[in-house]
Amino acid sequence: MIRGQKRAALAVRRPDGSIIRRAIPLEGWANSRLRQITLVRGVIVLLETLLVGMKSLTISATESAVEDENEEAEELSTAAMATLLTVSLLLGIGIFFLLPVFGSRLVENAGANNFIANLVEGGIRLALFIAYVWLIGKMNDIKRVFGYHGAEHMAVHAYEANEPLTIQSIRRFPPAHPRCGTSFLMTVVLFSIILFMFFPRDPFWFLIVSRIVLVPVIAGLSYEFIRFAGTHQGNIWIRIFNSPNILLQDLTTRYPDEGMMEVAITAIDYAIAIDEGRAAPEDDYSAPASDPYEPVTASVFEPNPERNTLE
Repeated sequence: MIRGQKRAALAVRRPDGSIIRRAIPLEGWANSRLRQITLVRGVIVLLETLLVGMKSLTISATESAVEDENEEAEELSTAAMATLLTVSLLLGIGIFFLLPVFGSRLVENAGANNFIANLVEGGIRLALFIAYVWLIGKMNDIKRVFGYHGAEHMAVHAYEANEPLTIQSIRRFPPAHPRCGTSFLMTVVLFSIILFMFFPRDPFWFLIVSRIVLVPVIAGLSYEFIRFAGTHQGNIWIRIFNSPNILLQDLTTRYPDEGMMEVAITAIDYAIAIDEGRAAPEDDYSAPASDPYEPVTASVFEPNPERNTLE
């Protein structure tokens, strides 16, 4: 999935080997003036990314199960999508923000001061996040997802380097990318460790509320850092602070095979074609990748740092 300026473009390979292109509409509220406000735009991007990502996974799952090109894929309703998104957010906050709080209380009750307790809380949060990524990476299906993840990054690298969008071209680039969504999540975890160090732990209700209320603030700060880091890769301090994000992508990306690269190229080329009016942007559009529109290579584009900021 590649986010363009007008639509998110999705490419899925069906069991018969054909590649299906889908255009996913971007939410109006996510592309309003709110997206220009510092700190606020990070929260907007996070919510939009979760929504578009969930839609993409749903479409991908249904399309990849379709055996015949004339068969219709059944997708989740809006209500079901909203329920899944809500449950995902609640589980994420509960596991990665509240669970470490209760774990650190054990150390605090044993006599540790606030600094040590906050440090333990941050350590638990970081360990939970890395363990979660590592564990799901052991699943065969997720390994394939991580392969497609790497292919996306390689295609974006080629586009930003003004290289042709071909398998031969993108295979020269690494599967890690500094503006990856995983980098955003790791930055959220790291920023939470730093920010929470300055907040008191008493009373207990304040400790719980602060961890929930500050999630949007941390998301906003993290996005601004990712945005800044993406355009200042030559800065040594940026590279040092961003190094955990790149290292984490060793867990969340795999070097893709040529079939995965082909799907990634189809997605990014379709996103660019929609933005330039060379392809149909209808939201219900679904057609084989061989449908005619004039593909072009990345060499005629100016790199757009907004594209694929998060997947």
